[in-house]
Amino acid sequence: MTTDLRFPTGRFQRPERVTDAQRAQAIAIIEATPRKLRDAVAGLSDTQLDTPYRPDGWTVRQVVHHVPDSHMNAYIRFKLALTENEPTIKPYAEAQWAALPDSRTTPVETSLAMLDTLHERWMHVLRAMQPADFSRTLMHPENGVMTLDHLLAMYAWHGPHHTAHVTELRKRNGW
Repeated sequence: MTTDLRFPTGRFQRPERVTDAQRAQAIAIIEATPRKLRDAVAGLSDTQLDTPYRPDGWTVRQVVHHVPDSHMNAYIRFKLALTENEPTIKPYAEAQWAALPDSRTTPVETSLAMLDTLHERWMHVLRAMQPADFSRTLMHPENGVMTLDHLLAMYAWHGPHHTAHVTELRKRNGW
């Protein structure tokens, strides 16, 4: 853990190369994300869910809603890269999505259920992929050409990153 509240697990480091063992570990981490996020928010009151995880940061509720928003985009990006030749993907305005009413007021259970179902589908895709499939590429307008191994590593970081926003806030506040 770091002292930077924005990056409690550290900043994402894009790997040069991903081994079969690292790939398997990343898939296991992604698979565990829904359960770990659900565990992180278990028992929190609406007041606690509406507490920012850091000064000027998103609330816990916004963090919970952000994860399936982001992972839906990742799932679609995987499918695009598996079915098209280096597709250009569309980034989205994460902060603006988090400011929309659904991210500020919807019960977290809605997004936790969505994340469970989404990850079930995503795991079917990831587990059916052959090693060569992970070298397929997409063009991210902000990050350049990315392989599916890069995307896999990023989302293996992403779930724990946001889960740690919640768990570290709980520790700091004695929840």
